[in-house]
Amino acid sequence: MFTTNPFESITKTLMSGADKFTPDAAQDAAKLMMDNLRMWGDLAQAQAQAVQASAMETVEDMKSIKEPQAAFETFKNNAQKVVALTAKHLQEVTELSVEQFNAGVDLLQERHPAPDTFAPVAKGMKVAATAIESAVLSTLKTGVDAADAAPKGKKSR
Repeated sequence: MFTTNPFESITKTLMSGADKFTPDAAQDAAKLMMDNLRMWGDLAQAQAQAVQASAMETVEDMKSIKEPQAAFETFKNNAQKVVALTAKHLQEVTELSVEQFNAGVDLLQERHPAPDTFAPVAKGMKVAATAIESAVLSTLKTGVDAADAAPKGKKSR
């Protein structure tokens, strides 16, 4: 508690954690941030390349089409591929997010003043993250399944 001004409590809090902030701790934190950033960059690059390849495939598929119905079917098939690709990308993002969240919880527990006391909270946080991940993945699957089951266009005679 502060006694003279509101900034004293902030200063006291910062100073109490200063002894734990060593050059090694700073380097570990920076390495973790850089690793996370690299993982997100790699994921974004892979996803962008997949989208680009899908777009090029659509262009190539459309080049040789002369009939409107064939163009419609090709466009529909490629749209379904894009939906599946988007669902795959959202799944990858969700998995990476939960993985990094769990790593953050582990780090928080490791650096907590009473790690054993924090363990049930950490476990609860991880269970909640897993439940969210499951819900997102289930929703994605339901959406993709619904798109696949959508009524098919009528064939022209």
